[in-house]
Amino acid sequence: MNQTPNCGPDLPDPTAGRESRRVWDSFGRPTGRKIDAATLRDVTITIPVLNQAHYTRECLETLRRAGIADSQIVVVDNGSTDETPTLLAGSPELVVIRNDTNRGCGGAWNQGVRARPANWTVVLNNDVLAPPGWLEGLVDFAEREHFDIVSPAMFEGDADYDFPRYAIEFMERMGRVKRPGVASGACFMVHRRVFEKVGLFDDDLRLGGYEDDEFFRRCRKAGFRVGTTGGSFLHHFGSITQKAMKAALKKPKASLGDREYYRKKYHLTWLKRHVWRLRRSLQGTWWRWTELALHGRTLSVRRLNGVFQWR
Repeated sequence: MNQTPNCGPDLPDPTAGRESRRVWDSFGRPTGRKIDAATLRDVTITIPVLNQAHYTRECLETLRRAGIADSQIVVVDNGSTDETPTLLAGSPELVVIRNDTNRGCGGAWNQGVRARPANWTVVLNNDVLAPPGWLEGLVDFAEREHFDIVSPAMFEGDADYDFPRYAIEFMERMGRVKRPGVASGACFMVHRRVFEKVGLFDDDLRLGGYEDDEFFRRCRKAGFRVGTTGGSFLHHFGSITQKAMKAALKKPKASLGDREYYRKKYHLTWLKRHVWRLRRSLQGTWWRWTELALHGRTLSVRRLNGVFQWR
């Protein structure tokens, strides 16, 4: 089902105030809860990169406009050969880790977690745009609803719409909407207690492309709560680095890791995989139609050829 967004009238600025930042509810009204500056400073943003300097520049610029200091951001460069090293060198407050070779997502994520330990760590792709209020929305939802791993709502694909305005309107309207049990590898926030219990990410290169799924699987098994919130929002262009790597291999549809190794490691038989897919499909259908009926949009959207595809 496709639907054109209604951005509505001019909206209040949710980033007003520097000592604390107000959280807005789904009707655009203050919730009465503010995220204090100390809480937001105890968040680390970890971004693995491999070339694609244009996307990295845009990502960093939107994070800064959202009020996130460079000193909170760890960029792990997995051996870029384009202008990425020069771009990062121009921002001395960033925490930059340079790898001579590609250590994969898992290895880069672990480097970021170790480089700047924090109460919350956000793992973020470099091909995203972040609006003001997105981090406050993640932290507020996680603490208010007692979740341990949280992802924002996400639009994927073309950024041919009024992103800043739409993002604010979306977070106001969808602030109380959630999808328990699911998260996205493009952006997810993890509490310190999770790493202390289940350990860091698996950096085995055979898991290329499955590092997020493997981590979420371990966390759910350990009893941690995973979820996605409409109180936070990002635009994701869509796995730009992975697509570039596959294109270089001339295998655009290939897996970057060893799919069979991953399946054997977790005993993911044909039956288990298909039962899981069926459950996810039924749950996704229920979420999609419920969210559309109540709010006119969904937490997962693809933007293609000027059209919103609700998922």
